[in-house]
Amino acid sequence: MNKTVLGVLAGMLVGGGAIAAYQTFSTPYAEVVSATPITVREPIYGDVISSTAVTELRTGKREVCEEVAVEKRKPERFGDKDGMVVGAVVGGLLGNQVGKGSGRKVATVAGAAAGAYAGREIDRRHEGGQKYTEYETVCQTITEPREEVIGYDVQYRTEDGTVATTRVERKPGAQIELGERDRIVGYDVTWRYEGQTGNLRMDQDPGDRLPIKDGVIQVASQSSPPQG
Repeated sequence: MNKTVLGVLAGMLVGGGAIAAYQTFSTPYAEVVSATPITVREPIYGDVISSTAVTELRTGKREVCEEVAVEKRKPERFGDKDGMVVGAVVGGLLGNQVGKGSGRKVATVAGAAAGAYAGREIDRRHEGGQKYTEYETVCQTITEPREEVIGYDVQYRTEDGTVATTRVERKPGAQIELGERDRIVGYDVTWRYEGQTGNLRMDQDPGDRLPIKDGVIQVASQSSPPQG
């Protein structure tokens, strides 16, 4: 056998030994059968750049109340003729005490007339009872036009830096809610290796296969031994 043939045979033997060694010492992998995302709902926010109140002229009714000073008089026993009535009575009584017979009658009439005159003068100088002031709450319903805030035009910036505008009902704070989205928080993974299957939960997408070391699925800090 010539040297060329020997060299080829030697190369084949060496190459075959290397392949066998690689297959013996290489890392085995489990096949990922399925990876189902685990999601939670979370709000989407935009950072408020500016907000402007939107107003509209509307007509509406409202009740207006105020304190009003009301002048009143204290009530009197004989109305507004107190002085004349009392004067006539008192004058007549006093006249009746003077004289006798017809003279007494004349004195009584004269006393009553004099008393009535005096009382009338008192009435003329004194208008009714004593005046005083009270404060009362007076309310009325008025119709008037007025401006009402019906919303706010808000300019905001999204997570990717896009600037947009929307209208909201209430004055916003530093952020406004734009909606909701699903956020992946993990994966429920099913794997298969040499006829065995198992399940585990991972924080990240596992891809197509998972490494095995010492018969245990290697996933960062998570692991799952093959199950029969």
